[in-house]
Amino acid sequence: MSRIDPQLIPKLKALRLSGILETLDIRNQQAIADKQSYTEFLERLLEDEVERRANKQLQMRLRRAAFTGDKTLEAYDWSFNPSVNRQQVLDLATCAWLDRKEVVLMVGPSGVGKSHLAQALGQEACRRGYHVQFTSVSRMLSQIHGGRADGTRDRRIGSFQRPDLLILDDFGLKPLRGQEQEDFYEVINERYERGSVLVTSNRDYSEWPDAFTDNPLLASAALDRLAHRAHLITITGASYRARQKPQLAVKAD
Repeated sequence: MSRIDPQLIPKLKALRLSGILETLDIRNQQAIADKQSYTEFLERLLEDEVERRANKQLQMRLRRAAFTGDKTLEAYDWSFNPSVNRQQVLDLATCAWLDRKEVVLMVGPSGVGKSHLAQALGQEACRRGYHVQFTSVSRMLSQIHGGRADGTRDRRIGSFQRPDLLILDDFGLKPLRGQEQEDFYEVINERYERGSVLVTSNRDYSEWPDAFTDNPLLASAALDRLAHRAHLITITGASYRARQKPQLAVKAD
């Protein structure tokens, strides 16, 4: 039975390679059993370290993305709503559109799987090394509004410019009023041709201007930027939540 030399531990820590300790003993035994050369043994250890670091970075990107659950393409039920253009979604999963700084607009009734697909595409982006941020439109605008009170508005808007992909869920669920219209426009304008955006909405795209209550100019400017070089995904059909909702028993008098 091989044993790790205790003198190796501080040296590996000094080089920030202490993760190697997780597989060092088993790799050493394999090297002895397979009569590997020193370079073959070193290569196996370095492969383990590269994989470990890549997985650690992926987990960090997923945490920072703030997804609401483990929504993946593998877990998506393609058979439930056949209206979903599967090939279009899989093409987007290659993330080539992120390199081109393009936009995805995903529309359809409540419960048809928009948020799931949006987060699944976000997860694919994380897997490929992109930085993603997921939030609802109302949550984003609430955070920006809070910055008006303490002088951090510009910094908070800046935080929505940094990720490679910003996913905005539930646009139009609540009408944009007052300064919210300006804040939404500024986020979209700052990301225009600089970073990708994915927006989901229960409203048909033709109804999006109605979400701006009293500023049609800002509506036109924001939506023109979103529509430019955008991929539109329209989902129709039944609601997942309605299918999973238990039947309510009615008690007779």
